[in-house]
Amino acid sequence: MSSPAEDGPRLDTPSPAPEPGQGGGRSWTGRLLREPLLHFVVLGVLVFGGYRLIDHQPQAPAGAQRIEITNDDLRQLAVGWLAQGRDKPTPDQLRAMVDQKAVSEMLVREAIALGLNKDDEVIKRRLAQKMDFLLADIAALAPPTDEELAAWFAAHKAEFTRPPRIRFRHLYFSFDKRGEGARAAAEASLPLVAGRSPASLGETDVADPFMFRDYYADVTPEQMAKEFGGVFANALFEFKPGDWRGPIESGYGWHLVWIDSYEASRVPTLEEVRPTVAQAWQAEKYREVKQRAMDEIRSRYQVVAPSLDNLNMDDLTIAPSGPSASVAE
Repeated sequence: MSSPAEDGPRLDTPSPAPEPGQGGGRSWTGRLLREPLLHFVVLGVLVFGGYRLIDHQPQAPAGAQRIEITNDDLRQLAVGWLAQGRDKPTPDQLRAMVDQKAVSEMLVREAIALGLNKDDEVIKRRLAQKMDFLLADIAALAPPTDEELAAWFAAHKAEFTRPPRIRFRHLYFSFDKRGEGARAAAEASLPLVAGRSPASLGETDVADPFMFRDYYADVTPEQMAKEFGGVFANALFEFKPGDWRGPIESGYGWHLVWIDSYEASRVPTLEEVRPTVAQAWQAEKYREVKQRAMDEIRSRYQVVAPSLDNLNMDDLTIAPSGPSASVAE
């Protein structure tokens, strides 16, 4: 019969403890490498890192809210544009519509953040209008001082320059009645009326009845160009008061004109146009305040939209493309 020593160790005999730095360390490492949680963490790091390497889109500022313009949004913008009887929008026009839509969404979110939507059942665009009104109120808080208004007026005098004005009467020779002889009739009539005031002519058969007025007071070149044409307006304002002049041509026929008075172009004084200047000053300040506010608001948003280069305006569909492009930030 064999002895215990010859048969090997008994099953209930404890195994000797491993020496430090030997088999125990390898056993711990092996268990760690077989741990499923470690596999998950490593895989997540690899996926996230790889995505960051291939994602080259500009990063929005920290905390920026995302505004995404979809293909459907672009289609709706284009359809709305065409529904107004316009030609296909150009890329610049479409880009402006995208920017307007993004700005509207920004203002809506800002309005909600300020609580302007509380107890108010109006639709979202009304919230954007409220923000716009709020900016206008801010711009109106401080009216200009006399010194500010005078300085602003001095820098913008050209905008308030008054055009020349004229008062005149005319004798009309009709294309419809006289045809090509209208000019000759006007030229022949000039010696007959020369030196005679309009009042002294009385009832005369010299000229033809005019469909509008025979006398015009305090009219400008722009007004006369609209009513009689540019050629007539330019010639009219070259004449001096005091006698019959012409003939000059309009879109209706030929005319002899009597200039009653002529007022040259001039820059008015501030007191003459103070209300208008104050309104213009206020409008400019409003634009400045609104622009600063919108610049600050824009910095807190990221606008994402499909590439406008891929918009097919022939059938109002979006051609397949890669990732959405950032249109405005």
